Amino acid sequence: MWSYLLVLLLAAGSDADEAQVTCGSVVKLEHLGTGADLHSHEVAYGSGSGQQSVTALADPEDANSFWAVHLPQGEECAQGTPLKSGARVRLQHVNTRAWLHSHHFPSPLTQNQEVSAFGSEGESDHLDVWEVSWDKSGGPFWLRDKKVNLRHVETGVYLASSERKYGRPISGQQEVCGRKKADWWAATEGVYFPQRPADS
Repeated sequence: MWSYLLVLLLAAGSDADEAQVTCGSVVKLEHLGTGADLHSHEVAYGSGSGQQSVTALADPEDANSFWAVHLPQGEECAQGTPLKSGARVRLQHVNTRAWLHSHHFPSPLTQNQEVSAFGSEGESDHLDVWEVSWDKSGGPFWLRDKKVNLRHVETGVYLASSERKYGRPISGQQEVCGRKKADWWAATEGVYFPQRPADS
């Protein structure tokens, strides 16, 4: 695990401005409204589902903000395959191996929809699936630094954050939730693989 994290940290800050987010990419997702990164850790919610909490954290040195990009369970996607607007993906938290997840529980601070991390390497379901999209004038493929939104396929809410922050034990970390209005994120530092040809 630590050697894997070392690879991630060495890859951070690549100057490949046009790097594509593809199947297998490992990225940080920055919330564009606040500059904080999508984050998780082995701290459970004290309300709602009680599952592993997901927050947003403005700390560029924290290794708990890396997520691996996969297709829905059972769908094959070779490493380096580009992703078009409307692609359905799962995001796996690198350190804990849990999946970005949502369901009909209220979020702790804003009472929007809770977003958690749930499951493991071999445990994933339909509540882990998100649709990534963007203004198509920006090109057909998901690129590093492209402004995108992530919609939860099962419930229709968008991945969102705000300045609302938690107290202990995760003081200063922002709530991440699902809400009806689209919010905006961008893949930033991480591991980007050479592109494979897109399907026609």
